Amino acid sequence: MIYRFSLKQFFHRVLTFISCLVIAGLLFGELQLVLLIGAVIVLIWNYRHLLKLINWLWQKNLISPPESSGVWGHIYDGIYRRTQKYRRKQRELNARIREFRDGAEALPDAAVVLDLDYCIRWCNKKATYLLGIRWPFDNGQRITNLVRSPELTHYIGKNDFTLPCSLESPDNEDQQLELRFMPYGDKQYLLLARDVSQLHRVEKMRSDFVANVSHELKTPLTVVRGYMELIQEQTEDFSEQWLRTFSTIEQQVTRMDRLVEQLLILSRVEVNADIEIKAMVNIPEMMNTLIADARILNKDKQHKLLFDVDETLGLKGNESELKSAFANLLVNALNYTPDGGTIKVSWQRVGEHCVYQVSDTGVGIRSEDIPRLTERFYRVDKSRSRDTGGTGLGLAIVKHVAHHHHAQLHIESTLHKGSNFKMEFPAQDCFVIGKSHPKKHIIS
Repeated sequence: MIYRFSLKQFFHRVLTFISCLVIAGLLFGELQLVLLIGAVIVLIWNYRHLLKLINWLWQKNLISPPESSGVWGHIYDGIYRRTQKYRRKQRELNARIREFRDGAEALPDAAVVLDLDYCIRWCNKKATYLLGIRWPFDNGQRITNLVRSPELTHYIGKNDFTLPCSLESPDNEDQQLELRFMPYGDKQYLLLARDVSQLHRVEKMRSDFVANVSHELKTPLTVVRGYMELIQEQTEDFSEQWLRTFSTIEQQVTRMDRLVEQLLILSRVEVNADIEIKAMVNIPEMMNTLIADARILNKDKQHKLLFDVDETLGLKGNESELKSAFANLLVNALNYTPDGGTIKVSWQRVGEHCVYQVSDTGVGIRSEDIPRLTERFYRVDKSRSRDTGGTGLGLAIVKHVAHHHHAQLHIESTLHKGSNFKMEFPAQDCFVIGKSHPKKHIIS
């Protein structure tokens, strides 16, 4: 029965009861005694219903409230409706939790819910196989106590979850895992762990194949080049047509040799990707070499080259990789800028970064092509790349070198107006070489 509480009805009943007590007391001439008896009756009645309420609340097998009328009927009914509403919400919440858990169990990845201290609050069954977590025995344990890995400890210590964390499985050294941390819910993290062993094996096979094939091609190309140079020295024995043929063969061998060299460089960069860099590189001295090479390459096109180099600024890194990346950006500017154009190259500290920048007034790049420039063998204009001797690997090398040195590669370009390539290295990786002032080299 649902009781509708009415304040007017409540006061009417109270006044009626008191009025009856007063009338009875006046009739019997014992007003105080009658009022006392009435108060005792009301107290006993309320105490009786209070005991019923306590008994109902503590007896879990009792669902329906006790039968009553008046104020206690309203109380029972209100508590009962609140309880039913709570139970409905609890059922809905349990259903959603079951849906979440069913979905999490269906995932091919290990899913672990962590609090802000990286302690386990829940995990699916896949986490048992990949991470060795036993649920619910490991509930409340810190993830680094169960997955003992220096890589994971360092990754969590940085508190930067932009990139995934790669590490070996704690139970199987041949199994490679990729971990991602994401903010989840209220003050929680969702850890997703994926088995990427097959991807790593395929990538290693591909890398080994490219490196091995490149090494194997190096020897026959050297032999062919040697014979071609020997043949070209005997110019009097061949006609003009044969000499042109030999020149074309030499050009193609040179192009093939350049491609193999780029593949070898790219393979070395990939192999060294996980090796921490500690060497001190004298960037100004390296830039002097690039300037000398630029003078030679610029003889035919007669570009105006501007070099702005801070001769006090060095960088921690791999010298051969940095030289390859810097040279690739400069050579691209030389190749894709029409004769007489302007190319600016700078190495300066700008704010919280050390920046290597190459700007040109060349042909430019369409905006839709810019995101794909760092893909291997991707060429915006295949015919133009063949004319300039491009391999399609230069910017791929630059991207890998930048990633290896924790740098960012930014590309800006406007079609038919020019391009700007910029590598931003963290300032903490830079060091001061000497006290000389920056110099600006101008080659016109």
